[in-house]
Amino acid sequence: MHGRLKQLPPRASASTIVFALLVMLASGCGSSGERRSSTTAPSKSASSLAPVRGPYSPSIDPANFVSTIDNRFWPLEPGTAFHYKGRRGEVAQTDDELVTHQTKQILGISCTVVRDTVSERGRPIERTLDFYAQDKQGNVWYLGEDSFELKNGHFVKASDSWRSGVDGAKPGIIMPANPQPGDRYRQEYYPPGEALDQAHVLGYRGPVKVTYGTFKRSLVTSEFSPLEPQTEEKYYVAGVGEILERVVKGHHEEFQLVSVTH
Repeated sequence: MHGRLKQLPPRASASTIVFALLVMLASGCGSSGERRSSTTAPSKSASSLAPVRGPYSPSIDPANFVSTIDNRFWPLEPGTAFHYKGRRGEVAQTDDELVTHQTKQILGISCTVVRDTVSERGRPIERTLDFYAQDKQGNVWYLGEDSFELKNGHFVKASDSWRSGVDGAKPGIIMPANPQPGDRYRQEYYPPGEALDQAHVLGYRGPVKVTYGTFKRSLVTSEFSPLEPQTEEKYYVAGVGEILERVVKGHHEEFQLVSVTH
């Protein structure tokens, strides 16, 4: 709330008036004390940084990225592994995601490499290397993936592999710095490989119970591709990361967090 200029007595001198004005300006004119530096630009929303409508050309400055990914909903500390169990259709599967100590240079940015392995009956059937980086505002960007699928007993690179800056591929946001209900943003953009995933922040729900624990409050997003008939919801907990994902439209698929190791 802005303070009002106090009325001075009629006989007040000009010097008194000037002095009073200076005092009020120095005290912030009765403001609450919350100020925004004129040299600090407010953080933009994910919807404006990675818009889902219109031509897509995200502004990426390598100097605006940091080496650590510590977004509260997507913390990626090297050496941490997230272990999930679930079902795809009628088949039981596990999904193990390891934050490696490796980095990959993409668009001049040092990206953290996450190795994701999906297994059935203890045998890997899918492997992916995902590349992430966080900007100074706290947004975690997805800059590409090397995806491998099992064919004739051997892993071969899948057609949906992509890397920002190659063949028109562009990065998207995997987790905003400050996710707000209603935010919609691109997570990846590679039309030749049909990698066009988008996300919509639904809000918060709770409590949510998974094998790893029960959480009072979870951020929930809806994720989908305009090229696919399915929609999935993902649940994130501050300080942990993703705890649950389930397909809510399309085939049956659900995975929940079982353990986290370091």
